[in-house]
Amino acid sequence: MNDKKILIVDDEKPIVDILKFNLEKEGYTTIEAYDGEEAVQKALSENPDLILLDVMLPKLDGFTVCKKIRQSLNCPILMLTAKEDVVDKIIGLELGADDYMTKPFSIRELIARIKANLRKYVVQKQDAEGTDSNSSKITIKDMVIDTERYIAIINNKTIDLTMKEFELLKLLATNPNQVYTREQILRGVWGYDYYGDARTVDVTVRRLREKIEPSSSEPKYLQTKRGIGYYISNN
Repeated sequence: MNDKKILIVDDEKPIVDILKFNLEKEGYTTIEAYDGEEAVQKALSENPDLILLDVMLPKLDGFTVCKKIRQSLNCPILMLTAKEDVVDKIIGLELGADDYMTKPFSIRELIARIKANLRKYVVQKQDAEGTDSNSSKITIKDMVIDTERYIAIINNKTIDLTMKEFELLKLLATNPNQVYTREQILRGVWGYDYYGDARTVDVTVRRLREKIEPSSSEPKYLQTKRGIGYYISNN
């Protein structure tokens, strides 16, 4: 048995029951919510380790729920959507979701993604707990990346980041001026053989730039190597 708690948010009880059965069989503790308002309330009161969040919900849609939860919690959010529209996936990522799956999906693949997201989250927290105050900081120009608190500090201003934003920044900042392809970033940040759209990286980069750059159109830190990928400039 593991001690990880997963919040399942879906207004279709048969889907919740299937997810609950399979997750509990894997040893997870589950909590359920059937509308957006209940999802926000339970997320804040139960502090789950991961959230499975449907997009189409009564009262508050999944995008609004994701945005509200992200104001307080940093746990992985995996969005479930019946829509193939890439715009919906991009919106979810921009609001702070870490991953998404389109219904119908394989339970085996869902569990693999849950494990991967949880593993990365746990490793990140353990890394922070095992570092001292000096080794837990990476300095790039006038930006300090605090790996203990999952934040960036620029000109004494604290920038709060989601888990994936932080992991992306940390990956690139650990090896400044080294260019990473989108595929390398997907493997390094998402933590498994990710077969999703490489635009997932582009969306996360754009979201991160909006937080850390004085001007997103003229980035100071997070640079694009056209046709290849991204890197953090320390020149």
